[in-house]
Amino acid sequence: MIMLKKDLITRHPLGIQGDETDIISNGEFGAVLSRAGVGKTALLVQLALNTMLRNRNVLHISLNDPVDKITLWYKELFNHLAQDHTVEEANQLWEFLLPHRFIMTFRVAGFSVPRLKERMADLTGQNIFHPDMVIIDGLKFDESTRECLADLKKFADEQSFHAWFSMHIHRDEEILKEGIPSPLPDVEDLFDVALQLQPEKTDIRIKPLKGPSEIISDLSHLTLDASSMLIK
Repeated sequence: MIMLKKDLITRHPLGIQGDETDIISNGEFGAVLSRAGVGKTALLVQLALNTMLRNRNVLHISLNDPVDKITLWYKELFNHLAQDHTVEEANQLWEFLLPHRFIMTFRVAGFSVPRLKERMADLTGQNIFHPDMVIIDGLKFDESTRECLADLKKFADEQSFHAWFSMHIHRDEEILKEGIPSPLPDVEDLFDVALQLQPEKTDIRIKPLKGPSEIISDLSHLTLDASSMLIK
């Protein structure tokens, strides 16, 4: 099973980051920006699967969708990934990965850093789950978000995890500076990496907006397949 995971990591496009390297480090934030329905959750789930394959834990927080819908995203994308890379014993590998994922839901209005700390303390205090990566999918970015993000960044640093966020932009969203769409410029200093998804014919381009030069170089040639939503 170990060799199977290593082989899949190596052959997956995100394998360019290496077996022991994440795109962002503990205490850092990443953002995935796009219009509705373009593929933010699909990309976030694949970032999570890549982390899970390396025996690291992912806490997936959804503010819009129920647990069963998020579970289906993971299962379908893993199946596509296994088929695309001709993975044998895919069912066994899937069962092996599941303990590395925990899905948590909040109502949008009910999400706050104190509430997240409380629920995470229930998991870590009982030694149930200790996340290395946290995904927050569905957070609304408005004038009150900055304080929430700043508190969360301190918490991420204290608890040694990194976090990825989905960020919704509208079709006619204003482009404020250097091609970066709103609302990212309002909180750009809190994010270390930002990726925008742009539909282009049969594929969806992954366009790095911010990040270290080597990360931008590694990720700038990647796309999402519009039918399978797999990174290629």
